[in-house]
Amino acid sequence: MHNSATEIAQALADNAEGVCRRYLSKGHREGRYWLVGDARNTPGQSLYVRLVASPDGRGAAGKWTDAATGEHGDLLDIIAIACGHAHLRDTLDEARRFLSLPQPPVRKDGPGRVRKGKAPTGSPEAARRLVAMCQPVQRSIVQSYLYGRSITLLRPGDPLRFHPRSHYRPSKRDRPDVRRSWPAMIAIVTDLAGRIDGAHRTWLDPATFDKAPVAYPRRAMGHLLGNGVRFGMAGPVMVAGEGVETILSLRMVMPDMPAIAALSGAHLAAIQFPPSLRRLYVARDADPAGAAAETILTRRALEAGIETAPLDPILDDFNSDLCGPGADALGRHLLPQLRDDDAEYLLRTSG
Repeated sequence: MHNSATEIAQALADNAEGVCRRYLSKGHREGRYWLVGDARNTPGQSLYVRLVASPDGRGAAGKWTDAATGEHGDLLDIIAIACGHAHLRDTLDEARRFLSLPQPPVRKDGPGRVRKGKAPTGSPEAARRLVAMCQPVQRSIVQSYLYGRSITLLRPGDPLRFHPRSHYRPSKRDRPDVRRSWPAMIAIVTDLAGRIDGAHRTWLDPATFDKAPVAYPRRAMGHLLGNGVRFGMAGPVMVAGEGVETILSLRMVMPDMPAIAALSGAHLAAIQFPPSLRRLYVARDADPAGAAAETILTRRALEAGIETAPLDPILDDFNSDLCGPGADALGRHLLPQLRDDDAEYLLRTSG
């Protein structure tokens, strides 16, 4: 008889450090935790895996959290993401191989049809299924939320969707009675070929039209590294930034500029460059993470023969600029930061 997913997850937790050394090899042990950049085995320390249970019993071995995105799960999720699995059965098969357990017989629903399992939590397949269940943002709480941030330019082809009841998995920082589903803005993450590889969720409160009152109102799923939320067709001149609201704020004054939101500073530094790209504007937040991302991205771009130029906000970020000083002031602030030939046709207002 083959082992259940619960039994396999427990067996992986019992050998948590071995799992991390195999699938998160670019990380390292520090005390009771394994630290690494993310579940795709990127170098860094944002994601931490508990290797042994806490003495008070509240923290179980094998559980992990990505502090940069709010994602969390168990070691089956780590194997699924690290290996890029689209189906749970593939993850269970890989886990059995790691644990030297016998493989189950192949089950079929009918002649030549293999039964499909549920998509692993946080996988690209799970992200595609989420996107498929969404609705347009027009006349939804997503539109109200963005309007409240002074973002009014929304186009039918934008990679944004509305989900009326998106599941929220509470963290230890949430109240015990926190709601398990909220309306959500879903931003679609794609690769250079346009394939959906992930999704970014922003849970919203229908009472306030603002972010939901939860510990982590934003979470991403799928494969983010190198990918992003893309606005407009890639061209020789583009702008890249961290958040969706950052890019949408810039589009209020540069409506024709193709753009990509990478969703975090670390992922901004790692975006893949379209073949046609010749000049990239880097819209950084005014913080150390934004400065570090700009430095790394600029070095990578120069090595690829791509010119880069920073775009600095007036305040802490571009949405604060749009909501505070306003679009006209933001346009005047950006004008001297753009190359002359770009400023002539990209700025909606030149003051």
